[in-house]
Amino acid sequence: MSQVVNDQPAIIRTERGLTIAGTRITLYQLMDYISTGYAPHLIRNYFYITDEQFSAAMSYIETHRAEVEAEYQSVLQQAEEIRQYWEELNQKRLVDIATLTPKPEYKAAWEKLQKLKAKRITSSQ
Repeated sequence: MSQVVNDQPAIIRTERGLTIAGTRITLYQLMDYISTGYAPHLIRNYFYITDEQFSAAMSYIETHRAEVEAEYQSVLQQAEEIRQYWEELNQKRLVDIATLTPKPEYKAAWEKLQKLKAKRITSSQ
C-alpha cells in the first residue's frame, strides 16, 4: 500500500488520510499545488520536505492515481461543505450583531464612531 524508503513506509494512512511519513503533510495538500501547476521545487520548499519525500509522494500518487484522486475529490467536497456551513453561520451571526445596541457605557464612543462613518461616506462621494 505504501512506498518504502530505507525499510520504512514513505506514505502512511493516518486519521488525516494519506500522509508523508514523519510529517503532517497529506497527499491531498500536495495535490492542491500539483493540480494548479506549481513547480515541484516550489512545492518541496513550501512544505519543507526532502527530495526523497517528494519523490515518494509523487510515485505513490502515480501508482495509485485512481484511489488518490477519488479520496482527493472526497476531501475537496468535505472542505466545501465545511466552508458553506461556517459561511452560513457567520452570515447569521453578522445579522445578529448588526441588531445589537451598544452598552450604555459605550454609547458615547458608538455615537462618535457613527459620526466618523457618516463623514467618511460623504467625503468619498
